[in-house]
Amino acid sequence: MKKLVTVLVVLLLATSLFAQGGSESKSSAGAVLNFKLAENQPANNPISKGMLMFADLVKEKTNGTVLIDVYLDAQLGNENETIDQVQIGALDFARINTSALASTADEVGVFTLPYIFTSTDHKYKVLDGAIGQGVSDSLKKYNIIGLEYWEAGSRNFYSTKKPIKSVADIKGMKVRVQQSEVAIKMVELLGGAATPMSYGEVYQGLQTGVIDAAENDFVSYYTSGHYEVAKYYSLDAHMAPPAMLLMSQNSWNKLNDSQKQAVREAAKEAALWQRQAMMDFQNESRAKVEEAGCQIFEVDGKAFQKAVSPIYDLYPQYKSIIEQIKAVN
Repeated sequence: MKKLVTVLVVLLLATSLFAQGGSESKSSAGAVLNFKLAENQPANNPISKGMLMFADLVKEKTNGTVLIDVYLDAQLGNENETIDQVQIGALDFARINTSALASTADEVGVFTLPYIFTSTDHKYKVLDGAIGQGVSDSLKKYNIIGLEYWEAGSRNFYSTKKPIKSVADIKGMKVRVQQSEVAIKMVELLGGAATPMSYGEVYQGLQTGVIDAAENDFVSYYTSGHYEVAKYYSLDAHMAPPAMLLMSQNSWNKLNDSQKQAVREAAKEAALWQRQAMMDFQNESRAKVEEAGCQIFEVDGKAFQKAVSPIYDLYPQYKSIIEQIKAVN
């Protein structure tokens, strides 16, 4: 599928350049551009609220010449499907977790490594600095424009049959993960059976016993309703991969310079709001699930970190950037 997408991207780029005489097409004065944005979270998630804010800001900053319809709850497909659509120009925008994006753009995979960030402050010094900009710029080769990094929380394990209090508790568990090589290898190092599954299938998977556990942040655990069928939540904080707001290069080329600046400004403003809103809602979500009878367990994060540390040796291509990330303080 990825080979097919790559071929389609090349053909579309060639067609675009031929039609434009080697230059970008610009929106004509007074013309209105209508775009679509894909989001897989429900309306009550701060990420979804941030996407709606982004659309409103773009409309305001472009004086109504760029309009964005936001489709929530994975109406336009799961994350991997929408990445493909963005690449070939069939979809204008998508908000994607870097764990999913890494299957297409290897460069972002470094941000999905377990325990790569030491704190939230450290994470955003990396993402908002030269390292994050370099990774974002690298997406152009995939016909994708990286607009901004978004907060996706710290991911923790939650389970149905028994709590995960130690690394040993995961052994033999069927653990849902995103379609991410790093996530799969991480669970395998912990002794679990990694089970890639679309986000929309997780609730039923937990409910029916197809999977024994999953992993996500407090906000997603609450807003998805997963807490209703998986009552044990363990604070191991194994990953904190950011999300990214992406735009198709094909759609980007339709904007004039003023509109491009407006889109970037809107993405930055909405992302800064969303990051804080997400952190605030993490606390609210924790309180809600505890009220519902869920049990929260503090675990020895260092033991989990030690167990998954061999994963770094599997990605020698990240050695240099890992050293750069560690040097950020």
